[in-house]
Amino acid sequence: MYNSNKRWFLSVILALIFFLLGLGVGLYLGLGARRSGELANLLEVMRLIRQNYVEEVSWSRLIEGAIKGAVGSLHDPYSAYLDPSTFAQLREQIRGSFGGVGLVVGLKDQQLTVLRTFPNTPAGRAGIEPGDVITSINGRQTKGIDLETAVGLIRGPVGTEVTLTLYRPQKGSFELTLRREEIAVPTVEAKMLADKVGYVAISQFTERTPEELAQALKELQEKGAAGLILDLRNNPGGELEAAVKVAEFFVPAGPVVYIDYRNRETSVYRASGRRIDLPLVVLVNGNSASAAEIVAAAIKETRSGVLVGTRTFGKGVVQTVYPLRNGAGLKLTTARYLTPLKHDINKIGVEPDVKVEQPSDASTDLQLSKAQEILLQKISQTAGRKLGLKAS
Repeated sequence: MYNSNKRWFLSVILALIFFLLGLGVGLYLGLGARRSGELANLLEVMRLIRQNYVEEVSWSRLIEGAIKGAVGSLHDPYSAYLDPSTFAQLREQIRGSFGGVGLVVGLKDQQLTVLRTFPNTPAGRAGIEPGDVITSINGRQTKGIDLETAVGLIRGPVGTEVTLTLYRPQKGSFELTLRREEIAVPTVEAKMLADKVGYVAISQFTERTPEELAQALKELQEKGAAGLILDLRNNPGGELEAAVKVAEFFVPAGPVVYIDYRNRETSVYRASGRRIDLPLVVLVNGNSASAAEIVAAAIKETRSGVLVGTRTFGKGVVQTVYPLRNGAGLKLTTARYLTPLKHDINKIGVEPDVKVEQPSDASTDLQLSKAQEILLQKISQTAGRKLGLKAS
């Protein structure tokens, strides 16, 4: 289409204004002339889209797209721009109460995978199983989706519905429509097993987890637990400080985790030494990640317990959540965490002391059985030491 000279002149004036604006902002931020020119290019591209794109586009949409592009350029699966709805849901997750269906999900081989379902929730009642792959949420394909966005799509107001398309190798693809409920799932499950073995499973780390664990351990000790199995399998992590407080129950005084920043001094979280005095075995697998790995590594490297299972996921980076204007947020990888012996486990994981595979078709929990066997030996040895006995 032919543009008049007047319109052409106006376009040139606007382009100059955006160039000068970008240059000025860039110099103000200390970017230098070259980087300031690149910022001016960004503003110019946005202006051209606003003016010439075949459909009308709002400034807010362009700005949000630019922010997402900036974060996406990091190629970091753990950093994400969170729109107001997603950011609110993340805060609900940290607090431990939300409207949802009772699933814990994670990214496994770039696929949105069910790690855990909770009983007496919509997902649990519908028969969704760990290992199921969620291929779409309300018709939106999950390939390439970030975890926060996926969780945000699954969650929503209580009473509303969400449709999930899932894939299970033995069953193929299938679709379920679930009605969201208020989910306040305890993160700690505890029970007594045979031979005075106490069992504690932590599904994720929220602000409520340390308090829940303290109550669970108290009840197990009152029931006569002589040793503990701590199950961190399929635990995707969670809040750093909650993980440190959990580790305090099991490790001696000293460092639990080091936080190694790029542009400031390394910080350290320490345990006070107020741990429980019981033999300990920890269960881990390839879905034990992040905060769960902090706890597992601290227990292993302080020799406070025996790790049983398979190598953990290997997420050794820390995210900081920054509130932004209009209720949005930025989740950004800001540091690496190092184990008490200052090992970097990112993309490496924590190796168990005793490796035990768990075949998907196994009728029994082989890892748990091995943990019980090892723990009973430790209980017996502890009892022998207390009686002053020596092996012969």
